[in-house]
Amino acid sequence: MSKTFIIIFVILALGLVVFNVTQLDFNHPFQGDSLIACIGIMASLCAIVVVLIYAASKKIAEKMKDD
Repeated sequence: MSKTFIIIFVILALGLVVFNVTQLDFNHPFQGDSLIACIGIMASLCAIVVVLIYAASKKIAEKMKDD
C-alpha cells in the first residue's frame, strides 16, 4: 500500500463519517436510520484506525529491514 492509497482511504472514511453525522437524529440516536448512521460512523472510524496501524507497522518493518 502506498502513501497515496492510505491518504485517499482515510479521506474517504472521514467523508463517510461526515455523511453519517448528517444522517443522525440527535434526539433519538439509537432508533431507525440513526442507528445505521451510528454503525456507519463506528465502522469508518475503525477502518481509519486499522489503516493507520498498518501504515505504522509498515514503517517499523522498513526500519527493521534497514538495520
